[in-house]
Amino acid sequence: MTKNLKSLTVSLGCALSTFGALAVFAPAANAAAGALSTQDAWVRWLPNDLPAAGYVTLKNDGDQPVDLVSVSSDAYGMVMLHQTVSNGSTQKMVMVHKATVPAHGTLAIAPGGYHLMLEKAKHKIAPGDTVNVKLQFSDGETLDTPFAVKSPSGQ
Repeated sequence: MTKNLKSLTVSLGCALSTFGALAVFAPAANAAAGALSTQDAWVRWLPNDLPAAGYVTLKNDGDQPVDLVSVSSDAYGMVMLHQTVSNGSTQKMVMVHKATVPAHGTLAIAPGGYHLMLEKAKHKIAPGDTVNVKLQFSDGETLDTPFAVKSPSGQ
């Protein structure tokens, strides 16, 4: 019986040590998760089924930069990440496959720079509505973000 009690004590001690180690490391893992957030998400609506543009500020409170690598929405058939590029006196939109949110910083997806192109609305969308856009990042995090739909003037 003494041998069984010693074995049980050793097993219990190992289990508690393992649990203690997990408790020590769990906060660090949780601190990294949820480091990304969004602010001021909105869609510039255009009439007649014209493509809309989406804007948002992405904030990264983490210690590592993170790339926005995919965007989608159940409200639109196609959502792409674009960047406005100046070439002397002209500007053009180019599709990009990622945009980096710096560590402890922000990335403005705003008019004149990065923006989301939302095409082929699946139902009638108008100013005053809200559409959800799924933002997927290189670290595996996904933010399902509500975007307020506004008139072309942004009001």
